[in-house]
Amino acid sequence: MALICGLLVTACARAQPTERRQMDQQMLDKFSTHSAEQIRLNQLGFYPDGPKTAIISELTPAATFQILNQNDGKLVYQGKLVTSALPALNGKHTQIADFSSFKQSGRYLLYVEGLGKSYPFLIGPRVYAALGRAAIKAFYYQRASAELVEKNASIWHRKLGHPDDAVRIHPSAASELRPAGMVISASKGWYDAGDYNKYIVNSGVTMGTLLSLYEDFPDFGRSQNLNIPESGNGIPDVLNEVIWNLRWMLAMQDPEDGGVYNKLTNADFDGMVMPNASKTTRYVVQKGTAATLDFAAVAAQAGRILKAYNRQVPGLADSCLKAAVKAWKWAKQYPDIAYNQRQMNQNFKPEIHTGGYGDHNFTDEWIWAAVELQLSTGDSRYYDAISLFPDEAMPLPSWNNVRLMGYYSLIRKQREVKGVALRDLPALKRRVVEMADRFLKDVNQTAYQVPFGKTSAEFGWGSNSMAANQGIALLQAYLLSGDDKYKRAAMADLDYLLGRNASGYAYVTGFGWKSPMHPHHRPSAADGILAPVPGLLVGGPNPGNQDGVALPSKVPDEAYVDHQSSYASNEIAINWNAPLAYLVNAIEVLATAKNSIKTQVK
Repeated sequence: MALICGLLVTACARAQPTERRQMDQQMLDKFSTHSAEQIRLNQLGFYPDGPKTAIISELTPAATFQILNQNDGKLVYQGKLVTSALPALNGKHTQIADFSSFKQSGRYLLYVEGLGKSYPFLIGPRVYAALGRAAIKAFYYQRASAELVEKNASIWHRKLGHPDDAVRIHPSAASELRPAGMVISASKGWYDAGDYNKYIVNSGVTMGTLLSLYEDFPDFGRSQNLNIPESGNGIPDVLNEVIWNLRWMLAMQDPEDGGVYNKLTNADFDGMVMPNASKTTRYVVQKGTAATLDFAAVAAQAGRILKAYNRQVPGLADSCLKAAVKAWKWAKQYPDIAYNQRQMNQNFKPEIHTGGYGDHNFTDEWIWAAVELQLSTGDSRYYDAISLFPDEAMPLPSWNNVRLMGYYSLIRKQREVKGVALRDLPALKRRVVEMADRFLKDVNQTAYQVPFGKTSAEFGWGSNSMAANQGIALLQAYLLSGDDKYKRAAMADLDYLLGRNASGYAYVTGFGWKSPMHPHHRPSAADGILAPVPGLLVGGPNPGNQDGVALPSKVPDEAYVDHQSSYASNEIAINWNAPLAYLVNAIEVLATAKNSIKTQVK
């Protein structure tokens, strides 16, 4: 099944809220199924020539499984069920149904005698194309300072909220030329997550991931039409969406000294209301080293990409590069200013109680900013200022660890690298492949046959984003080596996100037969529409239970609940959607554009 509300968009868009709920429920009932919950598989489907695996979550007496044509119920394939070598995190073994050798396009069900049928799934080309578009368009639905009109937003259209053209300087951010209480404009940008605030640090890794998607697959990026207001303006839509947030980020830099404010925020979180209902005072809060370096990296990367679109956005590329250089200079002058919200609230009023994104180790931000500035300016002094390998770690990207963003860019642009950076490249490539090999270790013995989730330690806040980022790392190894095992493993991580997991959920709103209906997302909660805003990746299993909402299980990979109040497992966030967007769209390119794959292997 594709986007849940796609079939009734026109009718629903003209209905009143109560009518919308009724129509949405009728549509969901139409697609309801009594399929066995124990059969866990990618609920969207598979490519004809790609890997195809389903998992029976508990052992059954059955020795075989069958693939049935959904239309007429005829048997088209039969295979053996294999018991997993290792148990799942709940201590139970699973049964594995591998039907990769079945390549016929169509719609099918997987049947196990004594258990029942799976959700229907598709085998065919471009099976994730709709999801790939939705994962990027989700950022359009997160726009601040904009009305979302029906033509572009369908039933999720909404009024303008948070114009942010009269934002106050918080006392923590005051300077001689910008005193406390001064009013500035910092419009546009994306709402960070389920709340309505905007954070530079989290925007950093998000923007870097989307810009990297475009840099790795520019032809694919240019081919997408997302039906956003800027579509058809001569700029790829993924970059149109990036530019919306980029213009806000540029407004967050103090033009006098180059430092960057950590966030634009209310003093406290809004209630579960629509954006236009929020009328509280907004502030820009304290400059910080992490925010300034993240900004420098994004502005430098954006600057080199947008040079090709100078006609459409005159001067923007140059403005980005100048801003990046100025931010770097500020960070060199103030190399250790951490954002500590608790300490800040002891010294300045009003107190701020929204997301902190406090980071105290800036080694990774220096690496990322230095690499992007080196690549965009050609000035080796940036690279000479850092050590590319401060230790042996290869941490997956997150808001507070962006080292690999720089690593990926250095490999991506290796033909333009000179000097010391060129000498570092062989070791860097080896590290990326070795990291991927660690992800693959013993994966064939695991209960769900996916690289992610082999240990309890992998399940914390935003665990689904780690699965997506792991998939990106595996694709980077594939692009380096050309070895299909890494691409297949990345596809398995996507299978995990779309239903081949311990909870049985497809974790993206609007996609799959069992997907989140009640994400912690203010517009989805307050718009009067049953179906949530589509294309949003929820955080996923998190046994930390920081919100206190009851979970169905304390087993780490089962610790997920589809509840509006569960911000610890069911919130959405831009830094989680960005790796989903990269992973899905990259897989679409690599799985369908066979003739161009070899030219992309580095």
